[in-house]
Amino acid sequence: MIVIPEEFARTTVEREGDVGASWLGEVPQLVADLVGGWGCVVDGDVMYGGVGVIIPVRRDGTPPAVLKVSFPHPGNDHEPDAFAAWGGRGAVSLYERDDRRYAMLLERASPVSLAEAVDGDEVVVVAARLGRRLAVTAPAGLPLPRLSARAGEWADGLRTDDAEFAHPLPRPVVDAALATVRELGREQPETLVHGDLHGRNILRAEREPWLAVDPKGYVGDPAYDAGALMKSRAYALAGVGSHDLGKAAHRIVDVFADAAELERERVLRWAQLHAVQAAFWARRHGFRVARSGPELEWITAFADRLAELLTERPGGPSPR
Repeated sequence: MIVIPEEFARTTVEREGDVGASWLGEVPQLVADLVGGWGCVVDGDVMYGGVGVIIPVRRDGTPPAVLKVSFPHPGNDHEPDAFAAWGGRGAVSLYERDDRRYAMLLERASPVSLAEAVDGDEVVVVAARLGRRLAVTAPAGLPLPRLSARAGEWADGLRTDDAEFAHPLPRPVVDAALATVRELGREQPETLVHGDLHGRNILRAEREPWLAVDPKGYVGDPAYDAGALMKSRAYALAGVGSHDLGKAAHRIVDVFADAAELERERVLRWAQLHAVQAAFWARRHGFRVARSGPELEWITAFADRLAELLTERPGGPSPR
């Protein structure tokens, strides 16, 4: 049977408590049952992501694959639906699925991510072009989660966080995020989008140069994915001088909009909303990479500044 990596076990228990510990105890037998049931043999060491284990396997008649078993959570419900809808176009192929056990047999890609392999505009261009390919008409008959259904939750969350936390975000920054929810959030197209498209969720592959993994399977505005990409570029942007940070952030918006063939203003507004939400999320929950301490303080301050800069227009006044 497989051995669960210690780091994955620790973070799962920290996040999920006793329920996570109980699930971890079941995973080795679950993996053994799935490997046997799908006629596979284990073909490498256990890897892991944020919420699941990934085991390289082989099966006669199937290209090299991985077995992915995720922690049972509503946020993971529609990953196989998205893969099935795309049919390998821009994303790894789905060979088998067991929704009850949150398990999939997927096309194997390289563990090298876009975020590790390239930098600068190329990260943005590749992600945006993949996002454009993945933005297909949502399959009929599937109860996929609608981003529009979350608009009320987003608005309430922004107002609550704004009232409860001491923060330096100027009033126009929070108001701009609320306006995006009101004007773009409640009516969105019936388009399937990845929902978390950033450099670490895009892997090198053989069938295509890059393939997407770990989708949320949302239905909504393709420009929404620009926000996840912008947040993921935080450490890269951290190396930019404070005077040039706004220019660098707006360049990401420009490049993404051009490569994805989307309206720049929509890309900018979704990215700004994501940045404001990240600033408040940091204060309420922290992040997986930093729950407290100086690193979280840095991330929080950076999210504040990014939200403010994305509210500005290039060359325009600060929103104070």
